[in-house]
Amino acid sequence: MVYRAPWWLPGGHLQTVWAALRARRVDFSAPRFWRERWSTPDGDFVDIDWLADAATNAPSIAHAQRPLLVLFHGLEGSSQSQYAQAMACVARARCWRFAVAHFRGCSGELNLAPRAYHSGDHVEIGWFLERFKAAHPGPLLAVGVSLGGNALLRWAGEHGQQAAAWVRAVAAVCSPLDLMAGGLAIGRGLNRYLYTPMFLKTMIPKALAKWDQHPGLFDRQALLAVRDLYAFDNLFTAPLHGFVDTPDYWRRASALPVLRNIAVPALALNALNDPFVPAQSLPRSEQVSPSVTLWQPLQGGHVGFPAADGRWPATHVLAMPQAVADFLALSL
Repeated sequence: MVYRAPWWLPGGHLQTVWAALRARRVDFSAPRFWRERWSTPDGDFVDIDWLADAATNAPSIAHAQRPLLVLFHGLEGSSQSQYAQAMACVARARCWRFAVAHFRGCSGELNLAPRAYHSGDHVEIGWFLERFKAAHPGPLLAVGVSLGGNALLRWAGEHGQQAAAWVRAVAAVCSPLDLMAGGLAIGRGLNRYLYTPMFLKTMIPKALAKWDQHPGLFDRQALLAVRDLYAFDNLFTAPLHGFVDTPDYWRRASALPVLRNIAVPALALNALNDPFVPAQSLPRSEQVSPSVTLWQPLQGGHVGFPAADGRWPATHVLAMPQAVADFLALSL
């Protein structure tokens, strides 16, 4: 990917924050979604937002043989995230079907089970993809953003050659494939004050609501004192999902060790100035299989990649989704 940030947005922090808050995320009209609820094997539910045709409130592409692009969002993301909106517009322009698979508790309604979601949730990813493939006979493509990308590549690595039975190609955007490095980075320096509170603002209330559903699930008083993601994962994410503690979770959930096993076309896109993902933690060519393409532009921030859009200071965030779609389209 060839990317150059506008001159007035130097550095990973500005490219990250501006893209999320100020840049244009749609082409000509905002995408509309219709929601489908799926029951999970353990008696819970997840919500799927399908790109809809504004006139009929039906899936945007009715033809079953069209490609279906499934997006797995990042930490506390949803179909309303700027990258999901932009990716939906790119899919619409290509006449692809498009769906956002919400992880449990991320669609605006708290899920029922004690569990939530986590960065290495490759079993859940596999269940999603099986359901999508069963419902859609055409080509299936998948993209994961940040947390969702790590989980997606972890799934692809776990399944090796068998992954081709479900997907044509996959892509991970700005994913912390070494979760230990990414987790420690977000808890240090400016990151601790700029991004950590943003995530905890929704994560802690949802965890407390989960405690109300299942009293005694974790130490409630200790959670109220949490000030960083390490502590949150230690009290909530790790024990609820079968890990001993945060280091055990971050080590076992990382996709990096299984990238050599990926056998379907896969893209790992990471900006070298991503505030969340240290450049030295990114995979090198000798750490991945021949099926994995590494795109590591100098700039872009974390799921940012704002591009100049006419006169200063107008920008949009459609360049990255377009580049990712170009890569995925090569497998069709």
